[in-house]
Parts: sequence; C-alpha cells; structure tokens
Amino acid sequence: MLEEVAPEPRRLADGRVVGGHHPVARPRDPLGLPLSTTAEAAAAYNAGLERLMRLQSGADEKLLEAVTLDPDFAVGHAALAMLGHEAGAGVDVTASLETAQRSARERADERERSLVDVVSRRVRDVRNSGATALMNHIAQHPRDVLAVSAAVPTIAFSGVTDIQQEAWELVEGLAPAYGDHWWYISLLAFTRQDQSRFDDAGLLAETALECEPTSGHAVHAQTHVMYETGRHEAGRAWLDHWVAESGLAASHRAHFSWHAALHELAIGDTEAVRQRYYTQLAPPTVTGVRALIDSASLLWRWVVTTSGWDAAAGTTAFRGESAPPPIDCVLDAAGTELVDHPETPFVALDAALAVAATGDLPRLTALRTHCQGSTDLAVRTTVATVCEALLAAGEQRWGEASRLLVDTLPGLPRVGGSAAQREIVEETLLYCLVSDGQADRALALLDGRLDRRTSPLDQRRRNSLATPLKV
Repeated sequence: MLEEVAPEPRRLADGRVVGGHHPVARPRDPLGLPLSTTAEAAAAYNAGLERLMRLQSGADEKLLEAVTLDPDFAVGHAALAMLGHEAGAGVDVTASLETAQRSARERADERERSLVDVVSRRVRDVRNSGATALMNHIAQHPRDVLAVSAAVPTIAFSGVTDIQQEAWELVEGLAPAYGDHWWYISLLAFTRQDQSRFDDAGLLAETALECEPTSGHAVHAQTHVMYETGRHEAGRAWLDHWVAESGLAASHRAHFSWHAALHELAIGDTEAVRQRYYTQLAPPTVTGVRALIDSASLLWRWVVTTSGWDAAAGTTAFRGESAPPPIDCVLDAAGTELVDHPETPFVALDAALAVAATGDLPRLTALRTHCQGSTDLAVRTTVATVCEALLAAGEQRWGEASRLLVDTLPGLPRVGGSAAQREIVEETLLYCLVSDGQADRALALLDGRLDRRTSPLDQRRRNSLATPLKV
C-alpha cells in the first residue's frame, strides 16, 4: 500500500534545499503505517517485521537487508537496535541507534521520530527504559507493531512491566486498534491463559492459528493451556508436530523444547527428557540467556521433581538412571556476567536456581549479595530470599529453606515469567518439605495443585507420600 505525501523541504550539507514540491509515494508496513524509505527497503523491512510477529528466525537478516538498500531508513535502524538490545541480534546496537537518530532528523514523520526516540530511551537504560515514553507512543500509534512487541512481555521481549494486571490491561486496551487480526488474537490468547481463562485462551489460539498457522505467540499460548490443564501426552505430541511442520522457521525453539520437556517430566518419561535435552537444549545448541532460563531451569526442575521421593526412608536420592545431566556446561554457555550479575528479576531467579544445582555455595552466596544490592525491588527482596533458601537447602537446613520459600510465594508474580516458569519455586519448596520429613505439608500442597489440574507427576508424588503415612 502506498501513500501520496508531499515531503517537507530539507537542506543538504552543501546548502541546497530539496523536496517540498513533487509528491512521492510512501510504502506502508504490515499494519498500514507509512514508512519513509524506498519500496525495496520497505519490502525487506516488512518481511523482517512479519517474521518478528510470527516469532520466526531471520528477522534481523531482513532488517539488515532493508538498511543496506536504504542506509537512511530510520525505522529500519531503530528496529535493528531494538533486536540487538533485547534479543542479542548480531548488530552494532550503538551504531544502529546513532544512524536511526540522524536519519530520523533528516527524513521521518512524527510517528517514526517518536519510535526512534522510544527505542533510544529503552536501549540506553538498564531495564524498562523509557517505559512511559513507550506507552505514550503506543497510545498515539497503537498499530505500531514494533512498539507493541517491545511493550508486551513475551518470549522475545521483556516488556514494560512485571506486574501481571498492567500487562493484561495493556493487551486488552489494544482491541479497538487491531480487531480480529491474528497477531493481536495471539497476544490476547496468552493473556487469557495467564488469567487462568484456559477455555477462552484455547479458542483464541485456535482462531489465530487458523488464520496464521506459523504464529509462534498462538502456539505458545496453546502450549501453556495444555500444560496447565494437564493434557501432557497430547501437549507433547501437538507441540512436536507443530515444530516439525508449521514451526520449522520458529525462533526460540529452545523454549518450545523446554515446554515439551515439562510435559515429559509430568508423564514421568525421563528418558525422553534426556534425549530432548541432548538433542535440543544442551550447549552449544543453546547458549546465552536461553541456556539459563530454558536449559538450566529444566535440569534443576529435573532434580526436584524426579528424585527419589521416598518419604518413608527420608531421602530424595535418585533411583537408577534417573539423574539429570551435569549443569556446569550450561552455566558456562550462559556466560559468567549473566549468571553472576543478572539485572532483571526473572534472570536473577533462574541464575540462583542454576547455581544451586551446581552445589557451589560460595558462588550462590556472592549472587545473594549481588541481589541484595540491586536497585530492583523484586531482585532485592524476592530473589535474594530465594538465594537464602537455596543456601539453607545446600546445607541441608530443609526446614529453614521451606520457611523462606513460602515467604517468597506472594511476591513471585513481580519476578516475571509465566506461571509455568515460576512454578519451579513451588517445586523446590516441595523438594525441601519432603527432605525435611514434612510429608503432611507436602501433601497439602500437592492436593491443592491436583484440585486445579490433573498431573501424573503430582499424583505419583502424592501416592509415594501418602502410603507411608498409612503404615
């Protein structure tokens, strides 16, 4: 789609004034917003943006193609800076941002200049930078997909808030701007599952996938629905089929593998988990932040959910070949800075659990000190307390560890991540309760979970605890 506009005059470096007379046609993005660039660059940019909307790989490559075709394409450079900052794309973030700012001053409309300013504010601060500016921009330009993508907490972006209600209101408030567009319906499906409205979420995800079978956001929502409603056999099969068919180009494949592995843990198929880990989640296949929040978290969950659970013997030792692979190489793949000096609450939580899995208590102590000195309230309180609990567990002070973990539960939503991801803290609490011989409290916790959903894993664990109590 093209828009006929008369460009404003602009002065070149040699003093000549150009533009301001003949109208030119501007191309538009996938949601109809005009782009100040050439048709060829816009086509490459749109291909990249559509890949980002679908959670497909290669978005950065198409954006690089766009700015190569038009080196003065401000929004293209801003998008690259955003992907480099948020998703670790292999670009020079500083250079992209500087070019975006210069180009925006010379050739951009109000919406594009505002977007460049928002990206600049976000990149230059540590966390949630420019949140107010970003929300103001979305209020004026709600169909700006790049801005909305950055604002909503998803697999790809950290979002502007860790408060669930605020994230829900952000997505729901966009309904008038998007109507029944498949991308928006996909985001709304994830919001509905986060609200435990699983029937609504499933229907929305199915609707989005009928329109766009490659929608990674819709698949992510449906995967959570299947996990939270206990459909583990069907969930694993459905997800593996999607990844092998419509999801061949999906980015964040490690996260989808993590979801499938959760189904396998719930079923009790640790051999399938082991095979999935080594083929899809082990370094060097997975590195960086995904190694920490997907691979390392899976191994810790494996420890606390599939160890012996022999309450009568008072042990949580592994039986036979059920022990998970070593975790040290995963921490190496994540990187020292990310593990020892995490900036965001969710990454800090996963770092604490990963370090605890290594048994390196001095390193865990140092991480606790780092968290206690954080300027982020959730890191300074909730995550630091989780570190304290894990240190107690490492010294087999199970009762103290259990008490500390119970204290963290109310504050967990502010740490971020999904309910399925935060559940790892509750799994750790169960592990500590059983290790401390508090079978009655562990049973009460399991019964509450089983009231919400069916779970072969929870039922097996409940049976192992209830049997000795009857003796």
